[in-house]
Amino acid sequence: MQTSREAGTGVDVRVSNIGGIDETELHLTPGVNVLVGRNATNRTSFLQSLMAVSGSERATLKGDSEEGRVEVELNGETFTRVLTRRGDDVDFSGDPILDDAEVADLFAFLLEDNEARRAVATQGDLRELVMRPVDTEAINDRIDELLAERERVDDEIEDAKAAGRRVPDLEERRVELEDEIEAKREALEAKQAEIDDADADVEESREERDDLEEALDELNERRAAVERIASRLENERSSLSSVRSEREDVEDALEGLEGVDEDRVAFLDEQVASLRDRKRDLDSTITQLQSLIQFNEEMLEGEHTEVLQLLADDEDESSAVTDALLAESESAAGRCWTCGSEVSMEDVEETLNKLRELAREKRKERSSVTSELEEVQSERNEIETRVERREDLEQRLEELGEEIETREDSVERLTAEREEASETVEELEGTVEELEAGRHSAVLDLHREANELQFELNDLQDDLEDVESEIAELEGEADRQADLEEKRESITEELEELRTRIDRLEAEAVESFNDHMETVLDVLDYGNVSRVWIERATEQVREGRRKVERTTFRLHVIRMGADGTAYEDTVEHLSESEREVIGLVFGLAGYLVHEVYEECPFMLLDSLEAIDSDRIAALVDYFREYAPYTAVALLPEDAQALDDDYRRVTEI
Repeated sequence: MQTSREAGTGVDVRVSNIGGIDETELHLTPGVNVLVGRNATNRTSFLQSLMAVSGSERATLKGDSEEGRVEVELNGETFTRVLTRRGDDVDFSGDPILDDAEVADLFAFLLEDNEARRAVATQGDLRELVMRPVDTEAINDRIDELLAERERVDDEIEDAKAAGRRVPDLEERRVELEDEIEAKREALEAKQAEIDDADADVEESREERDDLEEALDELNERRAAVERIASRLENERSSLSSVRSEREDVEDALEGLEGVDEDRVAFLDEQVASLRDRKRDLDSTITQLQSLIQFNEEMLEGEHTEVLQLLADDEDESSAVTDALLAESESAAGRCWTCGSEVSMEDVEETLNKLRELAREKRKERSSVTSELEEVQSERNEIETRVERREDLEQRLEELGEEIETREDSVERLTAEREEASETVEELEGTVEELEAGRHSAVLDLHREANELQFELNDLQDDLEDVESEIAELEGEADRQADLEEKRESITEELEELRTRIDRLEAEAVESFNDHMETVLDVLDYGNVSRVWIERATEQVREGRRKVERTTFRLHVIRMGADGTAYEDTVEHLSESEREVIGLVFGLAGYLVHEVYEECPFMLLDSLEAIDSDRIAALVDYFREYAPYTAVALLPEDAQALDDDYRRVTEI
């Protein structure tokens, strides 16, 4: 399997003051590394050191130390993690392998208290564990962004298509205008020829003719000015109508927008704050419980010898206490490391089990609080969206009101300008008529006709320029269609990928678990357990006042009866060994689905005593091909069943 951190010549690990370790330096080789030893030999502490340098905070500082350190040399790089005591807490600093170790904590560090591993035995929410590393909220936000962007692109594509459809008509109009201009030029040239002929035959007053030509030129200019003002006035009136229409739409949208209940907003804000506080309290409680459980487990394994030394009156009594604590009999007596009184190990185990059960209950409660918090935040976000929408509409309404006032002033001004220009045209027309009346000359008529032709020719040329400019603009708009459609396709592909990402991850997790579980059961040969598989199903759950469908993972166990008949059983009826194997395979499925091997080089296994040694060997052989470095803590008798080629570490 290719990873971003390929296994090279090995890993050098230096540890000081972590768990029960004072000082140690080990070399791990690529593949499987077997940590062999009895309880209280710091094997778990070493695994926690690897977790710490990978970025996890599931490691403890040595009880009598103020600072601990882990350093790893991997593929030419050095990574460090420093643990520093701060009152009752421990701070983590340094340069770990991973920026975020959440996924590795869930699916690569499969120690006894691993959440994914324990979820099978406690019938926890398997789907929630698999999907926890996926930021579904960010995915949904990105989907909303892409939908809005695609809608904008669709509008632009439609505009481009419309532009393309208008070009042929405009090209036809261009040809018509070119023909009209050519005809008008010919008519003007013919009229100019008539004027030249008439000038040659008729004696007339040059001064009177110049006055008439000057009046005609000014009249043409004024007529053109009136046309320009009229065009601007028409455009302004059209824009004013559009703005008024938009204002009506905005007013309708505002009227149809659901109001905001301020009391409800205040209530939701209080709920969010309360639920966040509760979640922080639960996180703190769970962390404290985990530390307490871990410390007591390490005490049971005899790792904190300094505590045992304090309980003893002399070296012999210390040895006796240590032997008592490590006794395999559940009824054996030992010294309580809290009060120093004599207690039975059975009572200690019972109390420890209660702590584990309390931790599980707190995790379930945290999951419930998290779901409720997400629901409340979702409703609060919806209200905030409505508030923002109302503010945007009100602001737009104010802008439209100002624009309407501006355009009404412009319409009023242009109307006055047009009336004034029209009056000037009428006066000039009167002047021309007077000049023509005083000159009943055919030459003057020719000059007037020539001026009218020139005016018409100018108008046609202006129209042609406008048409050609519009054609160029529309062709540019139409040319964007291919790029826009390509962009839309890219957006659609990303949308499809986002929409299916969650489903794909869920399906991959189920398929991976089922495939590996089938293979592992065949390898380990559990006899009457013929199949263990996860079904991906949907169920209706209530979110606030509505019911929604949510995906769930249902774990099925199929057994084979003595008569060869298959029947479905429950997880509770599985042996401890079988539950442990299923939990480990579930962790492996998450490891592969989230491609943890791309960033984290380690897979860590511990507390496999419930599984017999031959099956442990088969399971380790199966796991070894999926991680660059696998470290497994085993008892000496269990380690004997493993391949002799695996590296053994017997002292830590």
